[in-house]
Amino acid sequence: MSDAKTEKAEKTSIAEGIVRAEARDAAVDAQARVVQQKGFLDDVIDGVQLGAMVIFFICLVFAAIFGSSLPSIFPVTQPLYDALVGLPQLLTQVPDIETVLEYVPKTLDEACELRASVSVWIAQVLHELAYKQWVLGLSWAMYLWQTKLNIRQRDRLHDVRRPKGIATFISRQVYLEANAYGLDKSSLLLVRDFIGQLQTTAIIAYDVVPWLWEQVGQVTGENVLVQSVGFFVAASVLSTVLGLPFDIYSTFVVEKKHGFNKQTMGLFWADALKSLLLVLALGAPVLAGFLWVIERTGERFYLYAWALMAGVQLLMILIYPTVIQPMFNKFDPLPEGDLREAIEALAGRLEFPLKKLYVVDGSKRSSHSNAYVFGFFKAKRIVIYDTLIEQCTTDEIVAVVGHELGHWKKSHTVRMLLMAQLQILLIFYSFSCFVTEPHMYESFGVEGMPVMLGFLFFQYLYEPLGMVLQFATNVMSRIHEFQADAFSRDLGYGEQLASCLIKLQIENKATMNPDPLYSAFTYSHPPLVERLDALGNPHLASKDE
Repeated sequence: MSDAKTEKAEKTSIAEGIVRAEARDAAVDAQARVVQQKGFLDDVIDGVQLGAMVIFFICLVFAAIFGSSLPSIFPVTQPLYDALVGLPQLLTQVPDIETVLEYVPKTLDEACELRASVSVWIAQVLHELAYKQWVLGLSWAMYLWQTKLNIRQRDRLHDVRRPKGIATFISRQVYLEANAYGLDKSSLLLVRDFIGQLQTTAIIAYDVVPWLWEQVGQVTGENVLVQSVGFFVAASVLSTVLGLPFDIYSTFVVEKKHGFNKQTMGLFWADALKSLLLVLALGAPVLAGFLWVIERTGERFYLYAWALMAGVQLLMILIYPTVIQPMFNKFDPLPEGDLREAIEALAGRLEFPLKKLYVVDGSKRSSHSNAYVFGFFKAKRIVIYDTLIEQCTTDEIVAVVGHELGHWKKSHTVRMLLMAQLQILLIFYSFSCFVTEPHMYESFGVEGMPVMLGFLFFQYLYEPLGMVLQFATNVMSRIHEFQADAFSRDLGYGEQLASCLIKLQIENKATMNPDPLYSAFTYSHPPLVERLDALGNPHLASKDE
């Protein structure tokens, strides 16, 4: 009788297990259908792309039928027709190498003459440039490029097939949950970018900037410096207000839906208010100093402005973790125990001047995790998020700290800081070519030449170069990440680091299979599979799922 009961209980247990497994499989299949399904936003994207292709094809057909009479029939096509007709002539005017070499200066006097000629040519081009049209064109070109990248990434997120290499350690359910999270973020990003682009277009096309400048001037008086600071305050407040609906949706809908948000509405508003006040309190004096330097230092102001901003950047590196971040998070000394002893032992082994070791209450706002090193000279500090301690083992956390110490040992922070300084110098030097160009201010409907507005308009023109430099920064950052991973591996933590990276990828629901082009232009860290491959990790599979 007892054996019969035992056998019956075993069969019941097996049956219940089968039911649970089938329920899990059904839930995963349902999740896969949700990820695969394309909604209204995807239909809009497909419709716009199809419409653009149809319009392009129609234009080609009309050009073939009507030829040179096309602009007279459809005047709107005149600029495009002129560009297409002039392209062959432009290409035939490109000089060959021998001709170019003839203009290469061979003496110092020839170099000075060439520089003077180039300066005159640049000044003429800047004086004749249709600034408003160029700004609008560049703004839309950058928007369309970024949107194309986002759409490529979105297409990857709709793919429910796990890529080569991760099927052995990333379950189908985890992969689908990460893609669902990515799709929700992508939807918000596409809508936010589109509305932001419409706002930018309206601001430029309808001369909102000079209107706001005049309104502020009526309050602040004729002092340009005070008016500039007032304009900065007004623009910052407006920008914050316009961005709040998206921030609220991101925090309390997207992040909450996927289990990350820990904020209350009260904490959210407190953070928003503190962030705005910090921007105004720190930004206003820096802006005033920047404008004062430009006014007092003449044509080579870019050198002095660069020196000022370099000092400000170093000051911010110093005060952000010690003054600003404690306004938002609580920093406590890491309690005594195995983790503290292991980190201190590693710091001593590497002769890292560890002064303080903190744990920060990141879980107060989100379940995302992190760890970082900061400080100058002999006053180094290590900060570990409490969420990281909850998600990883002691050895895995030490491996992550080893990675961060790798950045310190190989001077990655210094290199990135120097690269940032070169970019700032390039920005200010480029701005010096535009700041005294009256035609730029006139084209935007601005009376006089207020430097504050000139720099604002210049940033739109600089944006394409900024994108290229950001790409270069991402490339360097990825190289540094590989080097820091290798450093931790060489310390004997390769397997632990790989294990922690996998856990963090799962816990953070990070994208497992990013589009290569999107990743190259957007990610400062390499994708997980590339990092594991560089570590020589055995978790990687050799075949597709």
